[in-house]
Amino acid sequence: MTVFLDELFSLRGRVALVTGGSSGIGRGIASALGQAGAAVVVVARREPPLIETVAELRRAGCQAGFVRADLADRAEVARTAEEAVAVFGEPDILVHAAGINLRPRMGDLTTPDWDRTLALNLDAAFLLGQRFGPSMAARGWGRIITIGSQQSVRAFGNSGAYGVSKAGILALTRSQAEAWSSSGVRCNAIVPGFVKTPLTQAVFDDPDREEALAARTMVGRNGEPADFMGVAVFLASAAAEYVTGQAIFVDGGFSVS
Repeated sequence: MTVFLDELFSLRGRVALVTGGSSGIGRGIASALGQAGAAVVVVARREPPLIETVAELRRAGCQAGFVRADLADRAEVARTAEEAVAVFGEPDILVHAAGINLRPRMGDLTTPDWDRTLALNLDAAFLLGQRFGPSMAARGWGRIITIGSQQSVRAFGNSGAYGVSKAGILALTRSQAEAWSSSGVRCNAIVPGFVKTPLTQAVFDDPDREEALAARTMVGRNGEPADFMGVAVFLASAAAEYVTGQAIFVDGGFSVS
């Protein structure tokens, strides 16, 4: 059994690049990929959480490094890609979990808010995919995993630019899958429900709202970053060889209740 599971899910010898990997869902995914055997490069804007995350990974016996960057800046995206490659080599697995959650009412949405949201949530995913997708295809193996949202498929909670960016993530995933799946690259999105992360802290600061959201699920609770570890390893592994262009909802049944 151990050999069977190892062949399906081991990521030994793989290199993973995880944006937004120093907190929330991204951190959970970085930890999972590292413990499954991948060498992990974590990218985020703030250095202290990056240092802490990499130290945690190394204590767990993982190979890990980091690059500090603001991926809302296109020049920073290009620099980050090359600095990340310098750590462990070209990534086999690209996870874009970095994001910003500015959601004022639509009438109050400013052009700078729109630009920054689309730049980080969607443009960076596109640019990193353009940098690494073709090289994965040339090697005949790769995994691109993006993080969607309930706002990818529905409008609520002042979706605004955030909802547009997350809807775009699912379309980008399908386009990447169409382009590179025949060359061994599997491209999929994970769609969370409401998860306790720094991005959603305002929701969880309101006990009534937190309870109402949990009641919308079928399992009776909101999500935690650890809920995404298993699906990330699955999508990054040989087990997902026939899965591409998909949006995998990990939301406790929220989207179908």
